[in-house]
Amino acid sequence: MSKRIKFFISHLIISFFVALIVIGCVFFIWYPSPLAKAVGVTHIFLMMLAIDVIIGPLLGLLVYKEGKKSLKMDLSIIILIQIIALVYGVYSIAHGRPAWLAYNIDRFELVRNNEILREQITQAGTQYQQPSWLKPQFVGVEFAKDKNIRSDDMFAEVLGGISIAQKPERYVPLDKVKNQIQQRAQNLDVLKQFNDNALVEKILFSYPQATAFVPLKANVVDMTVLINKEKGEVVKIVDLRPWS
Repeated sequence: MSKRIKFFISHLIISFFVALIVIGCVFFIWYPSPLAKAVGVTHIFLMMLAIDVIIGPLLGLLVYKEGKKSLKMDLSIIILIQIIALVYGVYSIAHGRPAWLAYNIDRFELVRNNEILREQITQAGTQYQQPSWLKPQFVGVEFAKDKNIRSDDMFAEVLGGISIAQKPERYVPLDKVKNQIQQRAQNLDVLKQFNDNALVEKILFSYPQATAFVPLKANVVDMTVLINKEKGEVVKIVDLRPWS
């Protein structure tokens, strides 16, 4: 086997191994299923990764020529470009990762890291000032006690599309809104109005502890949060539409 082919195979294997690590980080930590679909990142990320993994080794194969004086420089440039493209892609994915799943009035809202409003971040509890680098966290949302602030929040949402779920200074532990969740949770039979009945039955069979659901408002595809109504606890986020 020629050195050219050996280098190509080695380069491809290393690129593929790095890709597996990145995929694991993205789809099992930052965007656990079904949140990748909820924010529409899957196709974009996999396309970016495939281009980076395939194009790099192919370019190395094309420029590799034994005895070529600039071979080391050419290969170094290709690998450097590959690394920069990967780092930029991963940074963008991390910057837009789901950070909070905030319960607001009668639904959960998925808040991405780049959607957090940080103007009043110092007023938030310390546990809410910096989102986790691991899985997104469930929180509750409370309205401001001051009437003027509540009014400003309402106008910001109506006129600017800014939800109070984007404001960490409004976050409280999920237990604090448990009664609200229990009161507003919907009957599981409602899901059959917006989804295939067989699919609903199959998913619910996997989570027998789920007795009700709460909608999850997301950027691209809205999902369903199964809950145990008696305990007011989250059971699982599932890929079912909560409304039409």
